[in-house]
Amino acid sequence: MKNALLGLVISSSLATLSIAANKAHAVEGLSANVGLTSNYLWRGVTQTDDGAAISGGIDYANESGFYAGTWASNVDFGDDASYELDFYFGFGGDLGDSGFGYDVGYIYYAYPDSAETDGSNEYDFGEIYGSLSYDVFSVTANYGVNNDDGAEWADSALYISADAAFEIAEGLELAFHVGNYTFDDDYDDGDYTDYGVSLSKNGFTFALSDTDMDNDDVKFTISYAIDIDL
Repeated sequence: MKNALLGLVISSSLATLSIAANKAHAVEGLSANVGLTSNYLWRGVTQTDDGAAISGGIDYANESGFYAGTWASNVDFGDDASYELDFYFGFGGDLGDSGFGYDVGYIYYAYPDSAETDGSNEYDFGEIYGSLSYDVFSVTANYGVNNDDGAEWADSALYISADAAFEIAEGLELAFHVGNYTFDDDYDDGDYTDYGVSLSKNGFTFALSDTDMDNDDVKFTISYAIDIDL
């Protein structure tokens, strides 16, 4: 689940993947993605107890700017939850000829088997989000809403992040990330900041991630992901 208090963070991966997709008919705007990671990180915190993860999703994007999709991954929080299932939709585009871009939407994080043994151990939650980008820079804000009882920490939680990505050689991208997660007054001790830097090429990503939480070490992750037009 997504929670610094329960264990969560910034996604990256490990492995080689080979997929062949042949379709007699393509569906305009529909695509799929598959990824492998040495450690599923979300906002700097592991979601798999520092273990590997495999993930996949399906997305639909319309030329109007509307998009929707779903994404799943295995997780390990030391309880019944074995996988995460996300649903999201939003709208994005350009702000006239200003060079700025925007994206607004909603995402719901579900853990369908989290309460298999204990009916009170449900911690699904949602977020509304918005981002503004210009050239290689972007700033994003996520705000926690409609959480289950087991995810009270997510209610009104605010995550603000800034990212920059530069092409330093043909097909080679260098990216920087910093984010700050703040919770309401009942969870003040959980506030933290995470940092990351990564190199990506041909679907592979090599990343370093860290947080300012006590006893948290720098994490190195390797990932591979592909997109498939359907």
